[in-house]
Amino acid sequence: MMQQSLTIRDAIIQRRSIKAFNGQPVEKDTLLSIMEDSTWAPNHQNRQPWRFVVACEKELLDLYEVLKEFAIPKWKELSDEDLEKQMKKFKSPGGYIFVIVPEDARQKERLEDYAAASMLIQNIQLLAWDRGVGSCWKTPGFLDNPKFREALGVKPGERIISMLQVGYFDEMPKPKERKHVDELITIFGE
Repeated sequence: MMQQSLTIRDAIIQRRSIKAFNGQPVEKDTLLSIMEDSTWAPNHQNRQPWRFVVACEKELLDLYEVLKEFAIPKWKELSDEDLEKQMKKFKSPGGYIFVIVPEDARQKERLEDYAAASMLIQNIQLLAWDRGVGSCWKTPGFLDNPKFREALGVKPGERIISMLQVGYFDEMPKPKERKHVDELITIFGE
């Protein structure tokens, strides 16, 4: 495991969404340590509106079966070779974190909870990056499938807001261009 110590600025600027993982598993202790630190994300009234379903190490095999069922259309009709090609994007990450938030009936609280959980997800991504673990926040449509939700143990009144793939990688993606801050800021009164 590569142990780094980045400044906050470096972590923010250098972090990349990793889509080409090398298949090396992320150790459960590493992942749980990252997640424990990530829960210090700001959140309204200290509601801590999140919970997780985590798969790494041996749990990945069971998760692959669930992902195959919901992410690969008509997988039963595919050849073994074609199915394996389709599953590669799900099998190359070294772990998964599904972030689940309550769906509060009150709009303000629901939006605050989503925002807080989004900050928590960025904390996970930055803390993982500092340890040499890449991540990619995904929101595929099957996250809302009632049977997928049931397979993950998502309760009524909850929503999966992230399928966070985590893992090690061999190649650093190039940074994508960002808008210059001058394009984004309006100075009040000018």
